[in-house]
Amino acid sequence: METAIGVFSSRDRAEEAVKELIEQKVPKQSIVFLTLSETEAKNVGKGLGATVGGFMGAATGMSAGVLAATLLVVPGIGPVFALGFGAAALLGLACAGAGSAVGGAVGGDSTSPLPVPDEKTSEDVAFFREVLKEGRSLIVVRSESPETARIASGILDRFGLGIEGRTPMKMRTAIRQVEHITIVDISGRITVGEGNVMLCETVRSLLDKGSKDILLNLHEVGYVDSSGIGELVRSYTTIKTQGGQMKLVNLSKRVHDLLQLTKLHSVFDIQADEASAIQSF
Repeated sequence: METAIGVFSSRDRAEEAVKELIEQKVPKQSIVFLTLSETEAKNVGKGLGATVGGFMGAATGMSAGVLAATLLVVPGIGPVFALGFGAAALLGLACAGAGSAVGGAVGGDSTSPLPVPDEKTSEDVAFFREVLKEGRSLIVVRSESPETARIASGILDRFGLGIEGRTPMKMRTAIRQVEHITIVDISGRITVGEGNVMLCETVRSLLDKGSKDILLNLHEVGYVDSSGIGELVRSYTTIKTQGGQMKLVNLSKRVHDLLQLTKLHSVFDIQADEASAIQSF
């Protein structure tokens, strides 16, 4: 499963991104939009009405290919307004119905019970919740198709991440061991179709060999796209699920600016230098 993540502070940019995703034939069932703002959800829903025929919830019925509008109550956050299928699972909630309508966003009152906390949540739930806590909106695209992921990543990069310029260098890795800590020196770019796959395979191989404390040295990483962000999140949560830790160190200025811009710096464990990173495990 390929994952591309776009983080937004502007409703207009998020709306444009979702419109283009649909225009470029990214399956609607692969797209989830999450926000704390009812106004933002309402406006994005209205803005997309002419493109996808409007958003409908279970209270008014859903036809095939129409994105569901759902009101979620997330512990520690409160109401989260979601457009798209799978939003409840993404935030670790057991949805009581097929999708409760967001009254203001779609026109009409919801009569379906709201999703409730699911104790069997995956570790990546914390990541998405933290980004929402920072007041940012999220677009998450998940697909089994590498081509769909490539298209989605390009769109989300352009509208969401706002970091321009790419390094021509392909991603490379080198692995070192310092006591029980595995250090992965990464250079080049972590992007869809190559870098994200290499990162996934590297982390999986290390876990298979019993390495659970992993430090990613990103000093030579010049660019991370939406799929790269998605893979960093997946690696972080996979390692945590297996009882390990993943930390980031020596961020290049471009990657540092990217994580600051998207508020993801508050989610990942980022260390200033290798010595302090090793000591922190």
